[in-house]
Amino acid sequence: QVQLVESGGGQVQPGGSLKLSCAASGINFSRNYMGWFRQAPGQTRDMVAVIATFGGTNYADTVRGRFTISRDNARNTVYLQMTKLRPEDTGVYYCKSMSMERDRREYWGQGTQVTVSS
Repeated sequence: QVQLVESGGGQVQPGGSLKLSCAASGINFSRNYMGWFRQAPGQTRDMVAVIATFGGTNYADTVRGRFTISRDNARNTVYLQMTKLRPEDTGVYYCKSMSMERDRREYWGQGTQVTVSS
């Protein structure tokens, strides 16, 4: 059974920092690209950051320089370190896996709420 379980969300003040974690099971973690996506109420779900199997990264323009995605293959965990947070960073953050194996299966976590406010 595949599971992607996010943790680390919560409320933080503008300018603050927060670190999200996503623990994966039931997949060959090292053979998957991993990504973080976020969705605000009434908005689409948009890519925030992606990390490839070999460690290369992509970021949305709005977070580049403030957020850092990383992965620990030994722990089957992907992280999102968020700094200099802004109110517009508020939303539900979802973890996604994208298999580079022949099956090309994709899975989503349940999401974790991040609220940036005073």
